[in-house]
Amino acid sequence: MLDLELLKTFVCVVDEGSFTRAAERVHRTQSTVSQQVRKLEELVGNPLLLRDRTGQNISVTEHGELLIHYARRLLALSSEAVEALASDLDLEILRIGVPEDFDARRMAVILAGFNRARPEARLETVSGMSTDLKQKLATGTIDIALVKREPDSGPCWAAWPEALVWVKGAGVDSASGILPLALFPQGCIYRQRAIRLLDVAQRPWRVAFGSHSLTGIQAAVASGLGVSVLPASAVLPEHSVCTDLPELPPTELALISREGALTGLQRALVEFLREALSEA
Repeated sequence: MLDLELLKTFVCVVDEGSFTRAAERVHRTQSTVSQQVRKLEELVGNPLLLRDRTGQNISVTEHGELLIHYARRLLALSSEAVEALASDLDLEILRIGVPEDFDARRMAVILAGFNRARPEARLETVSGMSTDLKQKLATGTIDIALVKREPDSGPCWAAWPEALVWVKGAGVDSASGILPLALFPQGCIYRQRAIRLLDVAQRPWRVAFGSHSLTGIQAAVASGLGVSVLPASAVLPEHSVCTDLPELPPTELALISREGALTGLQRALVEFLREALSEA
């Protein structure tokens, strides 16, 4: 194992071309510098420097010439690592919860814009159901979240209505018989809307498919496994919108935060998200 301190002394001696000048540069005695170079030579098993009779001037051996190349790279890499660790510790981590069915590319573009404006932030996102995101806010696992919920159901920084539609695959009959449903797990507002409206309309139904994943529900609907409730923004070209099922009132996309005061950077992210999401 090569000692970085020994390599640093070796590079200094080579650059200065003299033990005396190198000792002055590193603020050590000449004997200490000589001892460090000898120790390095013992470690590599080869002489690295040739000294003249006075000991004042030196030249590099073939092994020394080879080592100096690696020594400079190792020292530069070490310095880079120290700088990277120091700068990373200065970053403030902002943890954001995002609904599973929110457009990931759109969110990435928005967060990239915030990071360009505020490079001192390190952004971390957590995707999941709104009920899970609310729980993570309560426990302090995340700081800010976008959640799907019933309109006007609590305090928030901003809220936007979200249109919902019934969707089915090609050739699926949604007008009669027991309606097969492709649903998110219990606790999902889309699931609650679907079941409540069908029960009020006295329309028989059964759960034919379940998934935590938006892509899973979308695929199930497209393949004809079941009918589902999705936000209009999540409807795929392979889906057909059902017009023979109970009308769906809109839900709400709300921007909320954990309890307590936000830091200046967290508040800046809230304002940035509020403006960016309102532009759509």
